[in-house]
Amino acid sequence: MQILLCESAEQVGARAADIIEARIRRGPAVLGLATGSSPRTTYLELIRRHREEQLSFSQVRAFTLDEYAGLPAEHEQSYWSTIRRELVDHVDLPLEHLFTPRGDAPNLRGEAQRYDAAIVSAGGVDVQILGIGANGHIGFNEPTSSLESRTRVKTLAGATREDNARFFPEGNVPRLCLTQGLGTIREARWAVLVAMGSNKANAVRAMVEGPVSAHCPASVLQLHPQAVVILDPAAAADLTLLDYYREAQELNEQLLSYR
Repeated sequence: MQILLCESAEQVGARAADIIEARIRRGPAVLGLATGSSPRTTYLELIRRHREEQLSFSQVRAFTLDEYAGLPAEHEQSYWSTIRRELVDHVDLPLEHLFTPRGDAPNLRGEAQRYDAAIVSAGGVDVQILGIGANGHIGFNEPTSSLESRTRVKTLAGATREDNARFFPEGNVPRLCLTQGLGTIREARWAVLVAMGSNKANAVRAMVEGPVSAHCPASVLQLHPQAVVILDPAAAADLTLLDYYREAQELNEQLLSYR
């Protein structure tokens, strides 16, 4: 697990965008896209690079991490609609190359299996963007999720529903979701997790420095061969080995400058 320490949320977004851009410029790519507040600066930077630096998404296929059960794709708060507002509608990614689980599928378990198979059929995810919840979840894999889990139906934790209630002014936050599993996420070639803010600091410490445990689902990234965790100062504040991470980062960047 590589830790990148940044000075601001904007720098977090830029460093994550560097990894995504490098993969896209190599040719056809499959991206895994998270929603929520954490990836927004990444998506804003990718939109800027598309508009100002001719970064094209025309050969990209994208799979979202999760979706609320019971919501059709056209619902304002579905993640299909959200990722369109936050990224896809602002770049040249063909809409037919954007895939999300169908939250209104009549057979949710069957839909989860179909979606997992679709990712495999696409050749797997090249770069998976992730955020982290205050309780350590990634995707909608709540604490006690199996570390080998596949895309499936999950019950949302009360804390997660409270965090997302601001998006549902009528208070009807769905109780179920479809989410890529921790085993599915681990198969991405690169896992890039971005975190900002003091409310994420405890979860970040558990993910990076705690044991690999279903109690902190994000800790499964310790087992990933190409996991990058990009943090602003507030999110990194509770890490006990900050000096080591800074030194390692400085040395890695020096080595890159010699290439």
